[in-house]
Amino acid sequence: MKPPITTPVILPVNQDIQEPAELVAAIRARRGGPLLKLDRMLLHSPPLAQGWNVYLGKIREELLVPAQLRELAMCVVAILNKADYEYEHHAPLYIKNGGTPAKAEALKSVGQPLFNKLVYTELEQAVIALAYEMTLQIRVNENLKKQLVGLIGTQQIVELAAVVASYNMISRFLVALNITEEDHLPYLESCRSL
Repeated sequence: MKPPITTPVILPVNQDIQEPAELVAAIRARRGGPLLKLDRMLLHSPPLAQGWNVYLGKIREELLVPAQLRELAMCVVAILNKADYEYEHHAPLYIKNGGTPAKAEALKSVGQPLFNKLVYTELEQAVIALAYEMTLQIRVNENLKKQLVGLIGTQQIVELAAVVASYNMISRFLVALNITEEDHLPYLESCRSL
């Protein structure tokens, strides 16, 4: 059940924001199009928006861990933290990068008794478990870490842990500031997401 929609106290800046010009242009370039509501909220603080843009650019575009696994972990975090905005942006990217619509839909019950983990591969189950444990318990079972190192190696498990930590930060920011669906969803097709 979704929480009731309330009128946000803090609204994102306008889509046509022009200043600081270099920063706004860099964010639009990373997005491949218009600014998202998240960007527009961050632009209330240019130093925050700049650091976020650089850091998340690295997380999204320069890691060794495959995009499908990154997006899977991001979706799990979004569901667990009730960050619908995050899930709506990342489920299509999960599918685009090798996930299936059925698996994306099944994720909506992660953390609930009816969640069917058997539709996922061993590696996907381990990634889901990592995201679950980091999000809800913070500490991760040592056997799970050993399993993941055996499946994908040390660098990729470190990167996945950073992805999960980063998207926990993002989801908490989104939920705390009531950032929900985009004003005009059709342009999301052209955006590279969060």
